[in-house]
Formats: sequence, structure tokens, C-alpha cells
Amino acid sequence: MLTELTIGEAAARLRRKAISSRELTQACLSAIEHLNGRLNAYITVCADEALAQADAADRKFSQQSGDELSPMLGIPLAIKDLFCTKGIRTTAASRILENFIPPYESTITEKLLADGAVFLGKANLDEFAMGSSNLNSAFGAVENPWKRKGDDTFLVPGGSSGGSAAAVAAGMALGATGTDTGGSIRQPSAYCGITGIKPTYGRCSRWGIVAYASSLDQAGPMARNVEDCAIMLASMAGFDPKDSTSVEKSVPDYRAACNRSIKGMKIGIPAEYRVQGMPAEIEAVWQQGINWLKEAGCEIVDVSLPHTQYGLATYYIVAPAEASSNLARYDGVRFGKRVEGESLEAMYERTRAEGFGKEVRRRILMGTYVLSAGYYEAYYLRAQKVRTLIRRDFTEAFQKVDMLLTPTAPSAAFAKGEHMNDPVQMYLNDIFTVPASMAGVPALALPAGLDHQGLPLGLQLIGRPFDEESLCAVGSVMEKAAGFTHRPAIRAGV
Repeated sequence: MLTELTIGEAAARLRRKAISSRELTQACLSAIEHLNGRLNAYITVCADEALAQADAADRKFSQQSGDELSPMLGIPLAIKDLFCTKGIRTTAASRILENFIPPYESTITEKLLADGAVFLGKANLDEFAMGSSNLNSAFGAVENPWKRKGDDTFLVPGGSSGGSAAAVAAGMALGATGTDTGGSIRQPSAYCGITGIKPTYGRCSRWGIVAYASSLDQAGPMARNVEDCAIMLASMAGFDPKDSTSVEKSVPDYRAACNRSIKGMKIGIPAEYRVQGMPAEIEAVWQQGINWLKEAGCEIVDVSLPHTQYGLATYYIVAPAEASSNLARYDGVRFGKRVEGESLEAMYERTRAEGFGKEVRRRILMGTYVLSAGYYEAYYLRAQKVRTLIRRDFTEAFQKVDMLLTPTAPSAAFAKGEHMNDPVQMYLNDIFTVPASMAGVPALALPAGLDHQGLPLGLQLIGRPFDEESLCAVGSVMEKAAGFTHRPAIRAGV
């Protein structure tokens, strides 16, 4: 079945002309038509544009030899609706941008288009990427295609890139773009049984991505396996002079790294990630991951990251503060929704009150509070100092080890309605992913097994800055050992 293909498999068949990009794209569009009414993974579907891009890819295949072409040529992708796409509605899942059509293309989507990727549509997300459940979208919640055994309860796909994760898991796309501010690629990947990479901060351009927290936001790939993420990352990564935070470094051959030996590598196990009350199944899958790495010839080393215990508290000061600043631009004057009032100030208030959802308003208020006079030094400045200590912990750990292995999330996917009335409990979903974001280091999430209810559990690899190659190498070995071939209950063809 075409929708079950990995990007690597599809690219090989396209080169042999065993299939066409139009056939592959049409199969994904059929899956979207069949499933999106329930899963709500896409906000906007671009069927006509996708088929035109697929036809252009097929013409290239007929004119050039496969070796000259990008492995992304003709591959259908979901694009998180945070990436500006020229001439195609970009909403950030918010009413305030409901009808915004950008006149420009984000650097990441521009690079993917240049390599011939096909864009199926814009994937749903938590509004402005604020959330870890994908229940905060102004366009409705996304449903996880996985189900508990014998139970049809609505499960969350994780967030904020929940639409991207659900689309890939259900066969509605072969891969997807995501963004990760505090775990928004890795946590939904774990909940939906797919693989995702948060690259080093500065590895992928942020230009043209609707901003949440500028010192944390990072684009990355989400796909079925490590090799597919490696293929996508090679297309997405690279220096961009339009982004002041972009780092000028060469882009390695991530796909080749997937076949590299990891024998002799030192893998750190941080003591602080063994949190109180962690489910036994999470502990067990973590130990299984340790065993797989031992069998592959790695040395396991206990390490300490003492300040990561403050990661979550620090994140929920820094990120809302930056969000408060970034979202000040949505005032009804220049673009986006406008709700008229009897004065300019009333127009501001009404536009923002009607345009922003509850979670976004909560984070703006939190951020404005910690930046206000009298609290800036007590909260924001102190949080930045703690962030420096968190980064130093990782730097010191990487002097002893090559990589860290941790769980991705403290549980499997939870049901809609669980934890909903407790924002703090919702924020705890990011406890294992936030520290790597605060430090700006790369991390990879991959599925490692199922819990007793038949839901995916994920493991996280955290690497040295700009060493995504090693993440791909170790991740590929673990992936082979895990042999994770399970598929969700709701998917294309079922």
C-alpha cells in the first residue's frame, strides 16, 4: 500500500519509475479525504497544488537520471501550519490569523520545494504552538490515530505538532515538518509512534515561521523512521542569512550516518530523569533501550544534570515572556483579524480578546507579568541565569559521554479531558524534553515499544550541539533493535 511506504522506499520506487509521484500523492489525498473528518490533522488541504507539484516531479523523473535528483523529489508531506506558505493560508491554528495568506515562503518550505517535495496541506497544531495536547487549536482538536485496547476513547496526539504526527502515523503523509520549542516535535512523535528530530538551535532557519519563543523555536522533521528524518533534515538544514540566529555550518550526510557503527560510544544516563512517580512501563522501556545499546557495543555511563530539575519552571518563565513580546504584533492594525471598537485601545482589546484562545491569553499574561517592572529581575533575569546553568550541565556531561538516553514523555498518550483543568499537570508532559530545548542541543525521539494498553512509548536521544549525525547513527541502531512495526487503529486502508 502506497501510504505505508517510508520516504526512503518511496524515493527508490520513484527513481525506478515503479510508481509515479501523482499516484503517491493521490493515495495520500484519498487517505486525507477518508480520515481527516475524524482525526482533524489538517486545517487546509491543498489537493490541486499538490497534484500539480507531483506532476512537475514526474516530469523531472522522466527527464533526468535518479542519481542527479534529491531523495525528496515527489515525496508528499504535511506542513505544520506555523510555516508561512506563499499564496496558501497560514493560520498558526488561531482565529487572529484565520484568513492570513502570506505573500512569501518560509526558508524551510522553500528549501523543501526546491528539492521537489509535494505539499499536501497545512497540519493542525496547538494555537501558536502553545500546548502539548493539540486540544488548543481554534480549528478543533486533533485525534490520535492510536487507540487503547478495546477502547475507542479520544486520545490526544501530543503537541504542539500533533497534526503533523497524526498525519504521518495514519498514512495521510509520508513525512511532516514540525517545530519544537519545549518538546513539540518529540512528545507528539512519542504519542503517535513515529520518529522526530529537534535539531540544534540554529541548524534550521526560523525565517518565515510564526514565532512563539524566539530563543527556543526550532524546525525539524517528523517521519516513520530515522532514515526518513535524516533525508528530510538534509533538505531542511543549512545557513540562512535572513535568520540572525542561523549558524553557518556545513550540512553532513545524515542518511549515510544511519549505517554507521556505534561500537565504543559512551551513552550517559542522567540520574535526574528518574523522576518520582514515573510509571514502571516507562522505566522498563528505558532499561530496554540501555540494554540495546550495551548489545551494540556502547558503554553506559551514569551522569548528573543537576540543574535540569529547574528546566520546566525556567521554561515557563522564558517562553511566555518571549511569547508576550512576539504576539504583541497581533493588534488588528497591520494584518490578521480586526474587531472594531470606539477607540484605538478598544480595537486592540477586542481584537486580541476574540482572536486569541484561552491558553494563548494565559501565556501572554504570564509573560507580561514576568517582564513587568519589579518582577523582571526576580523572575525573567533569574530564569536566564538558571538557563545558563542548565546549558553548562549538558556541556560538562558531553565531556564524559557522546550522547544521553532518556524517556521522551512521562506517559503514553492520555485521553481528552484528562488533566484538562490542571494547567500545571499539562505542562508536566514536557518534563523530559524541555531541558534539551533550554540548552539548544539536538534530540531525537523514536518509538521503542507499547504499554499494557497497546499505546506507543518513546525514548529520547540527546546529542552534542550540531551532532545530529550521531543521533541518526545511534537512533538507527536502536530502531533496528526495537523492531517497532506496530500501526495505529485508525489509518489509511483500514
